[in-house]
Amino acid sequence: MSGALSHIRVLDLSRILAGPWASQTLGDLGAEIIKIERPKAGDDTRHWGPPYVKDQDGQDTDDAAYFMCANRNKQSVAIDMASEKGQALIKELVKECDVVIENFKVGGLKKYGLDYDSLKAIKSDIVYCSITGFGQTGPYANRAGYDFLIQGMSGLMSVTGHPGDGPEAGPVKVGVALSDVLTGLYAVIGVQAALAHRDRTGEGQHIDISLLDVQVATLANQALNYLASQKVPQRLGNSHPNIVPYQAFATSDGHMILAVGNDGQFAKFCQVAGLDGLADDARFTTNTARVENREALVPILQDAIKAKSLDWWIQNLEAAHVPCGPINTIDRVFEDPQVLDRGMKMELDHPKAGRVPSVGSPLKLSGTPVAYESAPPVLAQHTQNVLRDILNLSDSDLEALDAEGIIQI
Repeated sequence: MSGALSHIRVLDLSRILAGPWASQTLGDLGAEIIKIERPKAGDDTRHWGPPYVKDQDGQDTDDAAYFMCANRNKQSVAIDMASEKGQALIKELVKECDVVIENFKVGGLKKYGLDYDSLKAIKSDIVYCSITGFGQTGPYANRAGYDFLIQGMSGLMSVTGHPGDGPEAGPVKVGVALSDVLTGLYAVIGVQAALAHRDRTGEGQHIDISLLDVQVATLANQALNYLASQKVPQRLGNSHPNIVPYQAFATSDGHMILAVGNDGQFAKFCQVAGLDGLADDARFTTNTARVENREALVPILQDAIKAKSLDWWIQNLEAAHVPCGPINTIDRVFEDPQVLDRGMKMELDHPKAGRVPSVGSPLKLSGTPVAYESAPPVLAQHTQNVLRDILNLSDSDLEALDAEGIIQI
C-alpha cells in the first residue's frame, strides 16, 4: 500500500468490533494489518448472522455481514495462541511489527506471554494498545465490558429516548454499537500519537483505552451541562438540550429534521413558515429565550410544519439556507446522491463471494488517499503467505504446524 501509514505493520489480536474498527481504520490509511484468528473458528463476528455474505451461487458463505463491516484491508492468519508453538509464532511476528492491538480481559494475555511487559522484553519500541470495557485499573477493571452495558453505565442511555413516563418513554440505546466504534477511533488516535512519540524518541508504550472512559468523554455537552449546572440532563426524545428548535417535526406526509443553529436562521424559518412576528416575540428572539420557552414555542412550530409536505419544507428551507433534512431509512441513505457521490457505497473483490458490499471511509486525504486493497479475508486466507514471507517458514514447516493444529492453512 502507499497510504500515509504504509510504513507501519500492525499485529491485530482483537476481535468483535472496537479493536477491529481500529485496525481497519489503520489499514485504510495504508498500514499492513495481520489479523490473528483462532483456527477453524476465527473472529466471533464471522458467525454473528444472519445475514451472511452470499457466494456467487447465491448461497450463504461462512462470514456474517457483521464481520464484513470492520475487517477489510487485513490479512487473516490462523494461529492457536493457546499453544506454546502458536505463542512462539506470534512473538516472532511481534518482532517484525510496530503495533499490537488487543481487546482481551485485563491480564488475559499474560498466561500466553503476549501481554505488554512480555512483548516489550522482546521488542522495546512496540506500541501496544489494550482495549477493555473498563480499563487496566480501577474497581471494575476485571469486569467484562460490552457496548450495550457501557451505553447504560456511561449515562448515554439516560439522555436517549422519549421523555416522560408514557408507554414509549424510557432509556434507549443507540441503534449501532456506538461505544465500540468511538473506542476504535480513539484507539487509532492513541496509536498514531504513540507512533509519533516512538519516531522521535525510539520509545514504545502501552495504550490503555476503555469503552467506559470513551463513552463518558463523548457525552460532550451533556457532561458539561451537568458539571456546570449540577442539573441532571433528562431524555428529550428528538429535541436538543441547548438549542431550540433543533428536533424532528411531523410534516403532512413524513418527518423532518429542523436544525436551527442561530437566531438569524430562526428568523428565516419564520419567514418561510409564514409565522410573521414570531421571531420578534421577546420569548423567542434569542436561543436562550427559546430554550427557556420551549414548551410555548414548539407547539406553534408543530402546527405550522404539519400543514405542508416534507418536500415543500425541504425545498423552501434549503433555498432560505435553513438547515433541514429528511429522516432516511438506511435503504434511502445508500440511494442518496450525496452519499453516492462521496463514495460511501462501494464493492470489493472477494475470493468466495466475487464482489461484496462495503461502506467507504469518511477520510478524504488529498495527498495520501485511503486505499481499499482487499475485502475482509476468509479465515486463514493469508496464513501461508505471512508465515512464509515474514518468518521464512518452509512449506514443510507450515504443513507440519497445520497437521498439529497450531495453524490453519
